[in-house]
Amino acid sequence: MRAHDVDVLVGCSASTVAYATGAAIQAADSSRAAHKRAVVVVTADGSPPTLYTPWPEGAPPELHPAFVRAPIDLEWHDDAAVLVCSLPAGRVAVDDCPMPLWAALRGRELTDGGSVVGAAKVVKTADEIECIRRAQAINEAAIADVVSILRPGVCTTDLSGRLLRSMFELGASSNTVDPIFQVMERDPARRPASTTGDLVFPVPTRPRTLVEGDLIWVDNGINSCGYQSDYGNAWIVGREPNEREREHYAVWRALLDRVLAAVRAGATCADLTAAAGEAFGRRPWLAHLYLAHGTGTESAELPYVGTDLGAEFDASFVLAPGMVLVFEPITWEDGVGGFRAEEIVAVTADGHEVLSHVDASPWSG
Repeated sequence: MRAHDVDVLVGCSASTVAYATGAAIQAADSSRAAHKRAVVVVTADGSPPTLYTPWPEGAPPELHPAFVRAPIDLEWHDDAAVLVCSLPAGRVAVDDCPMPLWAALRGRELTDGGSVVGAAKVVKTADEIECIRRAQAINEAAIADVVSILRPGVCTTDLSGRLLRSMFELGASSNTVDPIFQVMERDPARRPASTTGDLVFPVPTRPRTLVEGDLIWVDNGINSCGYQSDYGNAWIVGREPNEREREHYAVWRALLDRVLAAVRAGATCADLTAAAGEAFGRRPWLAHLYLAHGTGTESAELPYVGTDLGAEFDASFVLAPGMVLVFEPITWEDGVGGFRAEEIVAVTADGHEVLSHVDASPWSG
């Protein structure tokens, strides 16, 4: 906050509240979350944060009860005015500003709270990296349970049900990415496409009975103790990948290895996109996604690599020890299919540490 010349931070998003306080926030659909949310006020003077929450039982024991208060609904002008009147003087940062709060803050000097929080979260501590590692281990164990029922005749939504049951039995706190088991049609006339004709992934899992040879791209995420996992893989139902399909995996693996060789403190995101382009000859990721994104308290957060923020942004973003990246390049060929998986790494001073363990053994032969 001091580095951004901010005196008061008002955090209205669940991830900011959890990050600033350690409070447990109940998951909710987007329409309900706006009206039943926790809010945190943090001041740069080092005082404990003030937590307004509908779930006081989720407040961490180290936060004194005097700083845990009744919920405040910032979708109403009266509540927004009460909160603003309680704020100390100085420059205010807000990360997610409902209109009544925006109106109540008129006349105060404001800045983007997302930049403040993002800068704080982008480098993880050793404990945070361990939390991500443990969340990923739960996710991968749940996925192994799903693989045990993967066969022709199974419905895709049965895979989702098995995953959700298994992850909670294994200790996940919440599900944060609706389980994606997308059947990737090899025929371009049948596969989902954008208005520009680009391959589209992910789309919601639809009830569909699997048949032998179906190519499934998998994507899901869970939360464990406030930190995220991110799992991606590619499966073929009922048979081993053929020679051409294994060639796609080999290209994907060589591409990822080339990019990971460029990961180290002091490298830029542009170094990573350049390595990917040199290995593949063209952009090896979907136009509407990333070559890589960060993860932590949110499924996708800084750093972002290879986005529509452009080459200038990639060149300006310098990696530092403790940053966590989720790489998700793809290969694709109409009529054949392709491979996609996600690899999570933590940046170190001289390279990287792998936090995920994606089982691609059927593809490697």
